[in-house]
Amino acid sequence: MSTLPHDLARRRLATGLALGALGAALSPLGAPAAEPFPAKGRTIRIVLGLAAGGASDAQARFVATKLGEVLQTPVIVENRPGASFILATEEVIRAAPDGYTMMYAPSSVVAQNPQTLANVRYDPFKDLTPISLGARGPLVLTVHTSVPARSVRELVDYIRANPGKIGYASFGTGTSSHIYGEAFVRQAGLDAVHVPYKGGADAAKDFLAGRVQFYFDAAPNAIQNTATGKVRMLAVAAPQRSPLLPDVPTMGEQGVNGIDMASWLGFYGPAHMPAPVLDKLNAALAQVLAMPATRDFFRQGAYEAESSSPAALAALTRATYDQWGATIRKLGLTKQ
Repeated sequence: MSTLPHDLARRRLATGLALGALGAALSPLGAPAAEPFPAKGRTIRIVLGLAAGGASDAQARFVATKLGEVLQTPVIVENRPGASFILATEEVIRAAPDGYTMMYAPSSVVAQNPQTLANVRYDPFKDLTPISLGARGPLVLTVHTSVPARSVRELVDYIRANPGKIGYASFGTGTSSHIYGEAFVRQAGLDAVHVPYKGGADAAKDFLAGRVQFYFDAAPNAIQNTATGKVRMLAVAAPQRSPLLPDVPTMGEQGVNGIDMASWLGFYGPAHMPAPVLDKLNAALAQVLAMPATRDFFRQGAYEAESSSPAALAALTRATYDQWGATIRKLGLTKQ
């Protein structure tokens, strides 16, 4: 038997070790082995298309803190306000589908914007991955106390007596607060002016100052604004009264129907997220949203923290999209 020269034997040994290491890093199909998710110390971003300081921002930040504890990695909230959540949504869509970028979005982003805004270039069913439901809660019709109305009927009479002089705020064009306001104005045959803002915090400044007179606001903001003594809650825009606002009647109870779809918020990522990453995020969010501390925090604003499977959120997205589509067509609203 021949003996290999010492240098050749050493080179073959080195080559064999390198190939062995490469083989260990490859899956049976020859693809690189997946990096554990999340990688230690790598930051997860929750993008929010609203300015800091509103109810959704507070919810997102609370969840981010708890999610970071569960996943043992930093989780931060990045505010990308403007264009009715379009800027934030497009940023998430462009991100790598690796689980490190997701958004916390109200239902309007996936169910209303694509049907009411001409500059929406995303498809909510093709360009996003549903991860989990986050919360449910009603919008509340509120008025500034300078308006002498203590019911929906009295507000209608007041607006009719002041045509073109009464303004209503919204989180932004095409958002839930805008569509609810537009539906209310059209159904009652009113002449009122829509004033869009970049989020609840910005809208609240002018609303509390009395520069706009009424506002379909998220329940947490409505509660905070009412506590100042400058705002009055007239009705919840939901099928039933909220158990957390039992003294506030629904719009339907006061003779205004069709504005009764409860709002919700959900977590979405870019399209084509890998199943193991999606499952890990979904399980972690379910753990966070079930925590008593999370439930208590959300209930302070008349919202219920609630998780779901990705499939359930996908079905809810489709159902809400279809419901709003019917309402938008009935009202004759066109894309703006």
